[in-house]
Amino acid sequence: MTAAEKQTRLAMRFSLAFGVLMLAGKSGAYLLTGSAAILSDAAESVVHVVAVSFAAFSLRLSTRPADNRFLYGYERVSFFSAGFEGAMIALAAVFIIVSAIQKWMRGLVLENLGPGTLFVLAATVINALLGWYLVRTGRQHNSLILEANGQHVLTDSWTSLGVVAGLCLVLLTGWKPFDPLCAIAVALNILWSGGGLVRRSIGGLMDYADPATGRLLREKLDAICGRLNLEYHGVRYRNAGQRLMVDVHLLFPQETPVGEAHRQATALEDELSASMAIPVDVVTHLESLDDHAKVHRAEHYTGKPV
Repeated sequence: MTAAEKQTRLAMRFSLAFGVLMLAGKSGAYLLTGSAAILSDAAESVVHVVAVSFAAFSLRLSTRPADNRFLYGYERVSFFSAGFEGAMIALAAVFIIVSAIQKWMRGLVLENLGPGTLFVLAATVINALLGWYLVRTGRQHNSLILEANGQHVLTDSWTSLGVVAGLCLVLLTGWKPFDPLCAIAVALNILWSGGGLVRRSIGGLMDYADPATGRLLREKLDAICGRLNLEYHGVRYRNAGQRLMVDVHLLFPQETPVGEAHRQATALEDELSASMAIPVDVVTHLESLDDHAKVHRAEHYTGKPV
């Protein structure tokens, strides 16, 4: 196991442990106060524990090497994990809105708001620090699973902050509807956050080509091919979750020996991989510069892929 894998797994364990503690504490705070806003915060913690458990499993699975069944490895489970977490966040948001409205219609009974508010405030600070740590570690090691989990924890901290604001308004004004209104506002915010994770998951599964990544790849290829006196075309790339997979066609004069062309292609693959901030797998396709256009026109005419 690499040092990066150890750090990401340790970070995920922290997330799960703190999630369980936050769930227990917020559930106790809800029983103490009867607050709809605190109930919404506790519901978010339930989602967090379920989602981080799935994320921990996905993280372990994503590091497994390729085998005869999955020739490209298991990394793309990262996108499933992010989508699952986003869907769970959205489900929690719907539950929060329904629960807040039901409590409001039944009549609001709030008690012991002072201690409950202080506890939620402490949870806000802890979650903000944990979320920052998870996002930073995830980006440092290119782990979408860990980064998505960190974004979820940060969302949880915003939820808690909204709860604190609502409870403070109730304490200051005595107007109890601030409690469910705040819960609904928080739910709408986390619904947006969950939708963002789902969109990112779909983009990864559909091999969305990030324009910024494409520009960076072409800048690197322009520089490397300029030094090696090569031409290229047909660049394609996809995010596999923890690495970038790149295909590129290289053009060589027809008299270039196959061995020399392969040597230069390998040099390009190594240099491009080393120049990127994330792990990159480069596959090159060697073509003849002299009859390249003619061959491709023939392929197009016969219906074969260009």
